[in-house]
Parts: sequence; C-alpha cells; structure tokens
Amino acid sequence: MVAISPNSQSEMIPDGIKVPVKETLLTPRFYTTDYEAVAKMDLSLQQAELMAVLEEMRSDYNRDHFKRDREFEQTWEHIDSETRAAFIDFLERSCTSEFSGFLLFKELSRQLKESNPILSEIFQLLARDEARHAGFLNKAMKDFHLSLDLVNMTKKRSYTFFKPEWVIYSVYLSEKIGYWRYILVHYHMQDQPENRFYPLFKYFESWCQDENRHGDFFKVLLRSQPQLWNTWQSRLWARFFLLTVFATHTLTVFERADSYKSIGLDAREYNKQVIVNTNHTALSAFPAILDTAHPSFFPRLEKCADYNFKLMDIDKSDRPEWWKKLQKLPIFAAIVWQLLLVFFLKPINAEAERGKVY
Repeated sequence: MVAISPNSQSEMIPDGIKVPVKETLLTPRFYTTDYEAVAKMDLSLQQAELMAVLEEMRSDYNRDHFKRDREFEQTWEHIDSETRAAFIDFLERSCTSEFSGFLLFKELSRQLKESNPILSEIFQLLARDEARHAGFLNKAMKDFHLSLDLVNMTKKRSYTFFKPEWVIYSVYLSEKIGYWRYILVHYHMQDQPENRFYPLFKYFESWCQDENRHGDFFKVLLRSQPQLWNTWQSRLWARFFLLTVFATHTLTVFERADSYKSIGLDAREYNKQVIVNTNHTALSAFPAILDTAHPSFFPRLEKCADYNFKLMDIDKSDRPEWWKKLQKLPIFAAIVWQLLLVFFLKPINAEAERGKVY
C-alpha cells in the first residue's frame, strides 16, 4: 500500500512514510555555505573559549539521555485527532530542523578536517547531537505510524546558500531560541504535569542544554570575528537576523496555536516569553538587540501573523495561481512594512548594556 504525494501524482510514497509538508518561508530549510572561508577564519581572539567549548562538547553530557523508556511502550490511539495532528506537525518540523543542522555540521566537519582539525571536531560533535535529536523525534513519529524518509529528503530538498557570517548569526539565534522554546515548555510541564500527554516532554530539560551549548559555540565564533560585532554594518545585520527569527517564530507559533493549546499554553504569551528571553540572551553576543519592550513591538509582529492567515486563506482557494499571486502582493507588502517599522525602532546598544549587566 502506498500514499501519493500531493506534490506529484507520479511520486509514490511508501506506506508509513510521512508525505513532507510543502516548502514555504516558514518550513525548516537545508543550508550550505562557503567552507573555504570558514576554514580561513582567525579564531585567535577566542582561542581559550573555543577550547573550553570543545572540552564541554567532548564530555557529551547527554550520551545516555536519548533512550526510550518503558513509558513509550503503549498505544497512543487515545489522543484526540486534533491534538494528534498538531503534535505530528511539531515532530515533523522539529525533526527536519534538527536533521538540517546535522547535514550542515557534518559537511562543515568533513570540509575542515585537514585545514582546521579543532573546528572540524567541534562540528562533528554538533552533528552528533543533532543526529540524536532527529533520530529520537523520528522514532516518536513511528509511535503514530509515520516516519520521515530522511535519506530521500537529503536528495530531494533544495539547499539555500548562506555566507559564513549569516550562518553564524542565524544558527546562534536558532540554537538560543531553541533553548528557550524547550525550557519554557519544560517549566510549564513541571507546573501542569497533567498536560504531558506524551513522554517526549520529559526529555526537554536536558535536550535544551544541547541547544544552549551549541549556541555558546556560535557565540565564540561570532566574538572571534570583530567585523561581526564591532562595525556599523554588524549592528544592522544583528537587528536584521533578530527580527527575521522573531517574525518567523511569531508567524509559526500563531499558525500552530492549537498545538500549544493542546498542552495548556497560550500561544501569544508563550511567543512573547520566548522572544524576550532570546533577545536578552543575545545581549551577550550581538552588538545590538531589539527593544522588545516598545509598545508597538509585539502588536506589529502579531499583525504580520494576521496577514499570514490571509495568505493561507488565499492558498486554500480554488482560484488560478496567477490570481493568487496578485492577491498576495499587497499582503506581502503589508508584512514588509510592519517589519520595517519594527526594524527602525531605536535599538538597544548591547555593547554598552553588557557592561551594566555583566
């Protein structure tokens, strides 16, 4: 028995293999970069910190963490269909994101093996962690009689090129926002254990520490390159990547509000907590951060989420594709306008604030 992918009537998907979601601006992407430029990076400004990160990664605190216990040995048919669908969506997107990190880090490790063995080893250890995460999530999907064909996905997904400096900014934020996403759910589950409908949530506390360590490594890379934090261009780039990550997070959380509702979380409040904490964490690495306390900051991001729902409604319509594209243009323009208004809010000088905080 096979399922037919909605993307191609001629593409046959084996039974039990999850049909990948359609790639959009919000779906996790696969990345490649300029490996030669990474190999040539001068890390001497952060050499001691780099070695400390390497030793911590070698310690592998979670080597025995991602092992399924007996609580997984049951049927999950009792979970209602709405919660089930939302949770499978979370598992798929999280698994794809972790696997994307694995591929990037593995290739970086391979490319740097001869030219920079220290960086190569760290990226290999990062890939180790991401592979564990992706594998653990894929096993969870099998409890719901589905799984992702990760090998096939490697061949068929498109890859986006990011310059090394973009990789450093974006992966740092990805890991740190991942930390706050997991730890806040963990705290919530401690307060309301009745919402833990599946044992995966028990693993979030240690899991997020992997994300934190990965972010710390990319902070070392960032601070080792003065052009990434000591120029006017770097202050603009820092704000751009913060805004991009926060806007994407807002749209994703609001789009999947039912998923958070299923575990007793209010999507709007959760989104605010994740962004505020991630922004504050970035204070230790970035030259500038956003003013999340400004009264228009979250309302403008939430307007973007409202516009995103309008885009989704257009996609669901049976109108011709050319007409859908025309309908979307003013909505895209409205989203860009809201983001520009947020971008040009007076930022916080992180270099000055760091002395007060630290």
